[in-house]
Amino acid sequence: MVVRTVNKMEKNNGPLARFKAGGVTAAVWDNSITVKGNVTSIKKVTLERRYMDKSGNWKSSNSFGRDEVALAKYCLDKAFEFMLESTEGEANDEGN
Repeated sequence: MVVRTVNKMEKNNGPLARFKAGGVTAAVWDNSITVKGNVTSIKKVTLERRYMDKSGNWKSSNSFGRDEVALAKYCLDKAFEFMLESTEGEANDEGN
């Protein structure tokens, strides 16, 4: 099951969207960079796996087992689709 959370708040330091399948989550972030004096926005994705250790504490990892690779790929595909849709929306906003 994939859970998609989209951040609608403009001035929030959290991710723009999160895509979750099992214990794997991909988060899409908006980063501002300056190139030749112009500020531009680029999107980046982080990927993590959450698990509970033997003591019952939640941990994060960026290592994936055989059964988790498909979940990671699925979350990354959804994050990529979100990034493409966001880019298309930005292009349409500039044209109006």
